Amino acid sequence: MPVLPYLLALAVFAQGTSEFMVSGLVPEVARDLGVSPATAGSLTAVFAVGMVVGAPVLAVAGRGWPRRGVLLGYLGVFIAVHVAGALAPGFGILLGTRLVAALATAGLLAVALTAAADAAPGGEGRATAVVLAGTTLACIAGVPAGAVLGQVWGWRSAFWAVALVSVPAFAAIARWAPTTETANTPVRAEFAVLKRPRVLAALGRGALVNGATFAVFTYLAPIANSESRLPVLLALFGIGACAGVALAGRRPATRKTQVALAVGWLALVLGTGNATVLLVLVPLQALLSFAVGSTAVAQVLRAAPDAPALRGAFATAALNVGAAAGPGLAAALIGTGYRAPVWLAAVLATAALAIREQCS
Repeated sequence: MPVLPYLLALAVFAQGTSEFMVSGLVPEVARDLGVSPATAGSLTAVFAVGMVVGAPVLAVAGRGWPRRGVLLGYLGVFIAVHVAGALAPGFGILLGTRLVAALATAGLLAVALTAAADAAPGGEGRATAVVLAGTTLACIAGVPAGAVLGQVWGWRSAFWAVALVSVPAFAAIARWAPTTETANTPVRAEFAVLKRPRVLAALGRGALVNGATFAVFTYLAPIANSESRLPVLLALFGIGACAGVALAGRRPATRKTQVALAVGWLALVLGTGNATVLLVLVPLQALLSFAVGSTAVAQVLRAAPDAPALRGAFATAALNVGAAAGPGLAAALIGTGYRAPVWLAAVLATAALAIREQCS
């Protein structure tokens, strides 16, 4: 395996930490900046929107430029806006920095997925898994660390930490990333790959499965119904996600994996009140979810070689449509009971089964 996917995973780790850690910092942000928790929570929503919009837009903007320069540019902006966020005197400025950070994250991830796949011809699945492992490691280590920093030294310290963690990634990419130019295929020709059933199937599968995953992950606290149990479940979720990405890199998920995922969500609906069931199914569902999602990303990259600039962007946007829509739908349903997000996950995973084409 070339070194590039591992370097990109380091950058994705920092960006994944930034994306998810804010959920645990909402109370501190609200108190410090004098806004309501609901207003502070919009920091998460605006990041998701920025990811969806930013992936294709910034992938197009980077076409024809040296790949190293594009990656460094997006990562440099990401570092700068985290410094600005840490110094933000008011909520409006902080909200703006989150939007810019999301755009930079989307652009970098879109280019990173394509760059990793190009660096490992014939091994796109494993290269993709290495890059996406940065996100799962962020769930295991980065997000909890950010929450602890926020509680001990204030939410601003978490932003400073993300900026500092990004510096080694910036230096590594500057040293080892290729200087070859990104492709400059006509935009219309790249968008034409969206007409292909195989590409659309993988994108739809990724969006639905990610929607199910983050509907449950976002509301794991009320589902667990135990503050003392929550840290353990979050850690187990992250470990399961990391294992799922790693396994998908070696053996792509199949339709049987999807069936197991849907059945697992139904089992979690029935066993939500049982601590043992939660401790077993939360990491298992994370493993299955990320295995299917990673396989879908790799399939998009393989099925659209003639969209060299945008294939990573399409995959990134699809995953983030799910990451935004799942929690949004769950928020509308949570008032009916704490099992509602799990029911929603079961429905979304079952809908993914309606996409008949095999994952692999």
